[in-house]
Amino acid sequence: MLGTLTRYLRFMGYDTMSANSLSRGSSREDTLLLEIAVRDDRLLLTRDRELARRGGEQAVYIASEEVMAQIRQIADLGLIEPEIRMSRCSLCNTRLRPATLREIREARYAPRSTRGKEFSWCPMCRKLYWMGSHGTSLERRLKESFSS
Repeated sequence: MLGTLTRYLRFMGYDTMSANSLSRGSSREDTLLLEIAVRDDRLLLTRDRELARRGGEQAVYIASEEVMAQIRQIADLGLIEPEIRMSRCSLCNTRLRPATLREIREARYAPRSTRGKEFSWCPMCRKLYWMGSHGTSLERRLKESFSS
């Protein structure tokens, strides 16, 4: 439901769990999400009005289907600072660490020129990250969204 928002929040450095990581089709999924939010002191972001109502202060109803409007909403609530930090894996949420020269060399998708770039590595997904065109594009979209 909020997969794109989840990835953006991870790019912004936020410890973000997704309902997609739970087993699908569970009739207790909503209850489980609320239990996790309370147990781990997390905020539940949802497009489900009833789930947000049940969650009370532990939940936020996300009004828009558009990701930039979603980010603006939670930033306006004072819950996030919208800037790209590249400190978490966008896929699995693991904290990134500095990449080794070997990891950079062995990543087939790494840029040819590494001069002036900082690289990070996800030890779980074995994925290389750097501030390239994708990160720059996300940064630009955030700036444009918050300057208007």
